[in-house]
Amino acid sequence: MTGGADELTLVLVLAAALMHASWNAVAKASGDPLVNIAVITVTGGVIALPFMAWFPWPSDETWRWLLISGVIHFLYQLNLARMYRLGDLSQVYPIARGLAPLGVAAMGALFVDERLAWNQVLGLVLSAAAIGVLGRSGGRGGQRARGVGTALFVAVLIGLYTYSDGRGVRSVENPLLYIAWTCFMSSLPFGLYTAVVRRQTVVDSLRRGGARAVAGGVLATVGYGIALWAMARTPLALVASLREASVLFAALIGAFVLRESFGRIRILASAVLVVGLVLVQLASG
Repeated sequence: MTGGADELTLVLVLAAALMHASWNAVAKASGDPLVNIAVITVTGGVIALPFMAWFPWPSDETWRWLLISGVIHFLYQLNLARMYRLGDLSQVYPIARGLAPLGVAAMGALFVDERLAWNQVLGLVLSAAAIGVLGRSGGRGGQRARGVGTALFVAVLIGLYTYSDGRGVRSVENPLLYIAWTCFMSSLPFGLYTAVVRRQTVVDSLRRGGARAVAGGVLATVGYGIALWAMARTPLALVASLREASVLFAALIGAFVLRESFGRIRILASAVLVVGLVLVQLASG
């Protein structure tokens, strides 16, 4: 990457990766993950409101992607809350984030007859081995196994919304229009759902961790906005590769901030996973 603009993109996407790992840590750290994630997403929706009023009404094509993204994000948020209720951040986050681009590359090779370069094959092997280690690092408890299983499903949803939002942000002239609308569309349904299913405990949950969740919402909104902005001006594979640093950030936060077990093993496995994912993504770009 050369030139001031490209260097700025590199720094911002890496910062967005740290923001993503950080708001996920907030969702996991205390209280009810469902309420925390609802506050995080609603905060993003509130931040988006002024931008929605400023920009013109989305086109029919953009609306199609917004609706698709809204449905996928609702399922993602619901399963993300379950994932953090069942598993450690340093285990389930790297699995969920790492499998999404890995699955895309593997499916391309298996079903679309895409030829893989040697470094892509090496990346797939390294990533698969690292995810295997992460999956076994929490012992054999039923709750941990369900957490890993949920992380696998979250990985599928991440791949789906990454594709839909990548297409959606390219359907508008100004990426901020799509960023604002998708933040709002992904916040309203989940916020209402949580208010109904947690109506008896939501106030207590907000007292315990509401302020942290709002801060997490700011990080989530700014971080995802940066990612979508970068997708509009930089190859998707390159953006995806840089964002994989969030896997290592999450393992470090889980080990040193949340004091989760198996810290050294998970940090090492996450570092290997990042290397493998970068090999896969950059080779395919």
